Amino acid sequence: MRHLAEFDDTICAISTAAGEGAIAIIRLSGEKSVDLAAKYIRMGKKQLTGIDPNYQQFARFEYQDEIIDEVMVTRFAAPKSYTGEDMVEIACHGSIFIQHRILQMLVSAGARVARPGEFTQRAFMNGKMDLSQAEAVADLISSRNRMAHKVAMRQMKGEFSSKLEHLRSRLMDFTSLIELELDFSEEDVEFADRTQLFELLKEVDEEVRSLSKSFELGNAIKNGIPIAIVGEPNVGKSTLLNRLLNEDRAIVSEIAGTTRDVIEDTMVIDGYEFRFIDTAGIRESSDEIESKGIELALQKVSKARVVIYLFDARADEKPIKKALERIRAKAGAGMPIILVANKTDLLEQTDKNYEEYFLDEQVLSISAKENRGVETLIQLLVKEGTRGLENEDQILVTNIRHVEALHHIHEGIERITEGLENQLPGDLLSFEIRQVLDHIADITGQTITPDDVLGHIFKNFCIGK
Repeated sequence: MRHLAEFDDTICAISTAAGEGAIAIIRLSGEKSVDLAAKYIRMGKKQLTGIDPNYQQFARFEYQDEIIDEVMVTRFAAPKSYTGEDMVEIACHGSIFIQHRILQMLVSAGARVARPGEFTQRAFMNGKMDLSQAEAVADLISSRNRMAHKVAMRQMKGEFSSKLEHLRSRLMDFTSLIELELDFSEEDVEFADRTQLFELLKEVDEEVRSLSKSFELGNAIKNGIPIAIVGEPNVGKSTLLNRLLNEDRAIVSEIAGTTRDVIEDTMVIDGYEFRFIDTAGIRESSDEIESKGIELALQKVSKARVVIYLFDARADEKPIKKALERIRAKAGAGMPIILVANKTDLLEQTDKNYEEYFLDEQVLSISAKENRGVETLIQLLVKEGTRGLENEDQILVTNIRHVEALHHIHEGIERITEGLENQLPGDLLSFEIRQVLDHIADITGQTITPDDVLGHIFKNFCIGK
């Protein structure tokens, strides 16, 4: 049990999405939640306080002989509830008037409107979940695709926490032995095998670095796999974006350089969310605004997971190769760059042919205007964009706070390793190990965490959760 703050009041909130709907759910949590709700719940001869927990019952919500609504009500008894406290959930009709009328009555009876994330915060405080699991609740609510949902569910089930707990437990064993040595310092005994500690530190560090590295994939799943569409002006980037999204998202014009800023939009393909980025045309330009747009385009290339280099199939070789060189310099080693020749429907109007420029490279031929070859491009994007995600059982880090903590753990392990090599005294060695344990606890919340830190974490939750 965590006792960072004592919750001696009862909170209530509308837990379903804001607005009108078929059904709405109003939650109460706290020691007096059943008694407060019972003031308005009428169930014939039954009393809310006497019904079996976890079973939904039909009732009327009444105030001074006025029936506000016919509802379904469920009582949850501590500690077998979401928050670990006594809870009541009232399912009413989704009228905005009814929702707010019921909430108003509960507040007038003595409940307090919950702050964002306060139900989940109470669940954490009462030991129903650790901090990383609590954060996964917010990720689950905001998940927009199959993979984001899967990653959030795995974290909410505690797989990430279990991995960290295993590492924490083994480090704790060693620091306990080292501290035991301090109690027998006059007898010059050694309980902790330094060689085994070296091996353990190496193993822990490899695991920590693997988890940190997974953030690139985890962040792409959570926020959308970034796909940058780049190329010279007027090669059809905006037309292609519109084809990929199946809507007119970007302005299409025959005038070169129409797109001067970055346009982004997302869509889900095969359960993955892709974030398509239409950029300014890359060329030499004396126009200050266009030059800034080109620089921004190149920055997006460096942050993309896959780059589509689009060029006009009728264009001259020199500008194509020059723009591609700039893109490859920004993309870095290992980033997939898909070469796409557009406007192939107009090839018959010219003697030029792009196939002469890329004899040793694979080029995909499309006509974005006529929607030819776009489906093949989408299949290739899924293949390249999801590379590394084939193992759906891997643990992925999606939270920047966790990445920062893992970085501190890595630095701490380096200090411990250096201390072992320099025969650091046991008390200092134990101090460094405990620093690493604290950083692990920063992720799981196993130690006392300041209230302002918790407030920052939970404030982004929706009210009622």
